Amino acid sequence: MARDSEEIRVVASNRRARHDYLILEEFEAGLVLVGSEVKSLRGGKASIQEAYALVRGEEALLIGAHIPEYPWAHQHNHEPTRSRRLLLHAKQIAKIGKAVREKGVTLVPLALYFKGHLVKCSLALVKGKKTHDKRQAEREREDRREMRRAATRRTT
Repeated sequence: MARDSEEIRVVASNRRARHDYLILEEFEAGLVLVGSEVKSLRGGKASIQEAYALVRGEEALLIGAHIPEYPWAHQHNHEPTRSRRLLLHAKQIAKIGKAVREKGVTLVPLALYFKGHLVKCSLALVKGKKTHDKRQAEREREDRREMRRAATRRTT
């Protein structure tokens, strides 16, 4: 199977992050998971709304992501909100660590998804938006929507 034809199936997305934060740069990372976590993700169950990532030493961790217990993995189940190691290149970890040390910059997960048979996490370096920035972004979105409506009315 060619790498280009690997299907991507989104399990969980953090839509709120795109609204609350200004995205500076995006990264794709693998996750270190146990079997029951993968089974639970295959069932489409996960939440990354309250999650964030940080660099500790020379490794990156995903903290606060909720992957519920797999009901049929009785005694070999996992802790739902445990810290999970992110698989990134050393240069990427160093770059993220340097950026996160700046005031107001943090690392937030945008989505958890399957890329082929592997679980990946889309991460972004973000900076918090002020209220007026959120309002301005909403206004711009509304303006684009209105222009599309007007264009479709003219063409019909």
